[in-house]
Parts: sequence; C-alpha cells; structure tokens
Amino acid sequence: MTARDPADPPPPAARPGDGRPATPTQPHDGPAAPAHPHDGPAAPAHPHEGPAAPAQPDGGVAVRVPCAGAIVVDGEGRLLLIRRGQEPGRGLWSLPGGRCEPGEDAAAAAVRETYEETGLAVAADRLVGRVERPGPGGVTYVIDDLACTVTGGTLRAGDDADEARWVGATELAALPVTDGLLDALSGWGVLPPR
Repeated sequence: MTARDPADPPPPAARPGDGRPATPTQPHDGPAAPAHPHDGPAAPAHPHEGPAAPAQPDGGVAVRVPCAGAIVVDGEGRLLLIRRGQEPGRGLWSLPGGRCEPGEDAAAAAVRETYEETGLAVAADRLVGRVERPGPGGVTYVIDDLACTVTGGTLRAGDDADEARWVGATELAALPVTDGLLDALSGWGVLPPR
C-alpha cells in the first residue's frame, strides 16, 4: 500500500451499490443517547442544539467541542482500538475518533478519523451512545460513538495513533484504556456487563 498524502481526503466509505459516503442522514433520530452515568445530565440531542452553554466562573462561556468515535467489531467479536500517540490519554487504548471538523457531522467524523488512525474504510451506522469528557481550559468534549462496519482498507496505525489492532475481550481487560471506556461500552451493550 502506498503512503497517503495528508492533504488528500480519505476515500469515502461507500454504501453498497450507490457510491455515496456511508453516513446516516439523521444520525440523531429518536431520543438522545444516554450520557455516561458519571458525566452528569444527558447532553442535548446534538452538540449545537439545546440551551446555551452555562457561564464559567470567570465570566466566559463553556465550550462544548463535538467529537466522534467509531465502535467497530469484527466477525470474531474483537473491538478495533488504537493506542493514543498524543494527549489527552497518550499511551492509552481507545476507540478510533476525534474532533468533528467545521460542518462535519459525527458520522462523517467517525469515518474520517477511523481511516486516518487505522487505515480502514468504514461505513457509519447508528449512534450507540454519547459521553462527555472534560478537556483543558474548561472545554467539554461531547463524543458521539457510532457503530461502524469495515468496508475496505488495510489495518495500520496512522495520524495520532501509535498502534491500531483488533482486541478480544480477555486482552481488553488487561489493556490500559481511556477513562470510562469500558464502563460506557458495557452500559451500551457493546461489551458484557462489568
């Protein structure tokens, strides 16, 4: 496989037969996904909907940064994970994902980030759940995690991932993972209850 120029966009994940990017037209249909139990109140159905961000103690406005993660499980029940190469969480294992770019919805961000970090093209399906994580300077990362299916590519670490691999349940229990990952995946039924 030849190296991809970082300036080139990743190939779109096609839906069978139609050639269009595989992103749901309404990834947030239905009730809002449950927030992680330790994250406080549920987030609005979309990071840009709902009431205005609360004021911070210094008089500023809370900043909510929309992000996306990809939940990809192979035919053997293994989960696709990356080892983070940058902060936050450098050296910890997590789902492929990252910030949504301006004008990009969570499904498109999950597809893009998965390709950039793992070399795998995926099709985004449904919203599985949402978590909120504190970031530097009072930022809150609002992470929509979507179920995704591999449609092509070759597994290799890239972008800000030091490593990418398929991980079974036994190995997953022994890996250092990002805070709250296993509880969230268990709560959403992706992993057995903890």
